[in-house]
Amino acid sequence: MRARRAAIVLAGVLLATALPAGSAGSAPEFGAIEVSARPIRQFDSGSQKTRFGKLTFVGGLELRSSNSRFGSLSAFRFTDSKGRFLAVSDTGLWIEGRLLRDEDGRPAEIREARIEPILDADGQPATAKRAVDAESLAIFEGQAVVGFEGVTRIATYSPAADPARGRAHLWPLPIPRKELRANQGLEAIATPPASSPLAGKLVTVSEHSLDASGNLLAAIFDSQTSALFSVRRDENWDVSDGAFLPEGDLLLLERRYTGILHGIDMRIRRVAGQAIRPGALVDGPVIMEADLSQEIDNMEGLEVSLDPDGTPRLTLVSDDNGNFFQRTLLLEFRLEETAGRQTRR
Repeated sequence: MRARRAAIVLAGVLLATALPAGSAGSAPEFGAIEVSARPIRQFDSGSQKTRFGKLTFVGGLELRSSNSRFGSLSAFRFTDSKGRFLAVSDTGLWIEGRLLRDEDGRPAEIREARIEPILDADGQPATAKRAVDAESLAIFEGQAVVGFEGVTRIATYSPAADPARGRAHLWPLPIPRKELRANQGLEAIATPPASSPLAGKLVTVSEHSLDASGNLLAAIFDSQTSALFSVRRDENWDVSDGAFLPEGDLLLLERRYTGILHGIDMRIRRVAGQAIRPGALVDGPVIMEADLSQEIDNMEGLEVSLDPDGTPRLTLVSDDNGNFFQRTLLLEFRLEETAGRQTRR
């Protein structure tokens, strides 16, 4: 099973790499779309197990739409406490909607979904793949902040409640351009909580752009200033997103691909918030790890919200690479106990 699913994922990745991006004229119109959702009740297929590391699996959805633009999700953020969300795709699109949960708190369906193009500084949607590769997203001071690969840049869109009407406003790159690999750059942008010493700033961690010691380049930044730090890198693991817990620790979503027989793995690492400062090398324990024997795909987006009882809830989404070999998944877990912490200097 694992080898078969790994082969399917690899075939999907290769197909997505080989095919050019479709033109706007060949795809359905923008605007409201219908999204269907198949419930995922068990994370470990055929097992009633719910505990995975420090996390408890709540439920998930396999998402589909007849609109061929839907998918390729690379980052996901809630914009209110009622399930309203904003996502970006690496095909240069905003995906908005509302996630509804059932009476047991499990993800149930997506309503009010829309797809719109991300506009450039001139108010036009870009068409070249290198110009539309949105990989990271944060909500910051009423703006949607987006990190792009290909043509590497950070752009903000106002207001975050309706970013599809906003034109791109470019910020200086927080990490020198010469240090960023073209397709392994600003993969995670996260907003620290108001109680954090980092409040009023953003934090970015690169996917696989390395410092002189082979660790991941990262930065604390805003529209005017930036300061570098590093995140210890484990061999073969790359960052795909990040989000802060309410008490200030940073969760990093990571993935690795180690060949067709092994496939894709994912894990979540917890970095102590007080360790993140200019010049630091930070690290933290892995609080959860999964592979293709479980209900994962190419997991790219991580968001943290709070349940009514105050427990952090993690929402993860996958990038299907725009093909039928892979799936668009939305998975949710609860972090019901305090994880250990570790910092390396």
